[in-house]
Amino acid sequence: MIIKVPLVIVASLIIFSFEKHKEGNDFAVYKRISDKDLFDSDEILSFTLKGNIRDLLNDRGDKPTYHPVTLSYKNKDSSEVNISVKMKTRGHFRKLKENCKYPPLLINLPKDVDRLSSVFSGQKKLKLVMPCAGEDYLIREWLVYKIYNLVTPKSFRARLVRIELDDAKSKKQAAPFYGFLIEDEKQMATRNKATVVEQKLRPEQTKQDDFLTMSVFQYLIGNTDWSVQYLQNIKLLKTDSFTQLITVPYDFDHSGIVDAPYAHPAEELLMKSVQERRYRGYCMTDMKAFEKPIALYNRLKNDIYNLFTKSSLLDAKYIKSISRYLDEFYATINDPKRWQKDFAYPCDKNGTGNIVIKGLRED
Repeated sequence: MIIKVPLVIVASLIIFSFEKHKEGNDFAVYKRISDKDLFDSDEILSFTLKGNIRDLLNDRGDKPTYHPVTLSYKNKDSSEVNISVKMKTRGHFRKLKENCKYPPLLINLPKDVDRLSSVFSGQKKLKLVMPCAGEDYLIREWLVYKIYNLVTPKSFRARLVRIELDDAKSKKQAAPFYGFLIEDEKQMATRNKATVVEQKLRPEQTKQDDFLTMSVFQYLIGNTDWSVQYLQNIKLLKTDSFTQLITVPYDFDHSGIVDAPYAHPAEELLMKSVQERRYRGYCMTDMKAFEKPIALYNRLKNDIYNLFTKSSLLDAKYIKSISRYLDEFYATINDPKRWQKDFAYPCDKNGTGNIVIKGLRED
């Protein structure tokens, strides 16, 4: 759903106190939550989900319930670890059968998981993204999370997994497929010595440097499916009692860089396709503020390209097309006339810069 948003009077911020921390080279120094942090490794984690899996996957109503599932995987010494978890479907668009083959899932881990010496130690709840229109698009979205991890630690980490379904009622064994786990929002916040808050405010009232870095990232990947006003695919972090809130993006399957077959821009945006880039920040009077995020993305250029060009999981045709897509972004940000025109779009009274995505919350 799309609406035009009036000015919002901001309620008083809830005050939280946190020890200040230093950052170097745009990366925060933090204490790991677990000695075996699930998201420290880029190794693909393989596991099996055992139980009445068909019942779980078919429970796609407005109020899905938790289903008992056994999550099993093998350690490096080939010993098997079995964890009794509870799982349910989540989300909105991707939960509907007419949109996706598999719904996204939420894994609720047991309280005693830490004593199992498991790779899941330190975890409580995890989002599991399942393939919607095919594994290729899922892998692309996972790599988008990896891009933003390069940009800032104030981002959700994701780990690629290989999933096998063992349904108790089925005689057929489904072939394994890729998915990815997303870091829990509370863990992401704790890692950054922050807390997640829900606050009604306009993007102008968030921390400017972080917002511009985030909104240029959304422009880079060709994503318009987000808004601060409605917390559409955006989380807000508070790091101390007095600073402005920090925007953290997630859920990138409707972006141009993923180019999923079901992804279409909102009609009100007057865009031809999701691969068309549209800057959706707010109107800036001082365009020099963009120089810092532009310099950051230029420093990260090779690393961003390498995520795609050096991936063995992507086909050659997509790598070639996405390289051209990234070329277009870098050609723009290194041409002052072009990026100033594009990033000033929200100031155009005749444009769609005042359209805000309300969307459907997927939490």
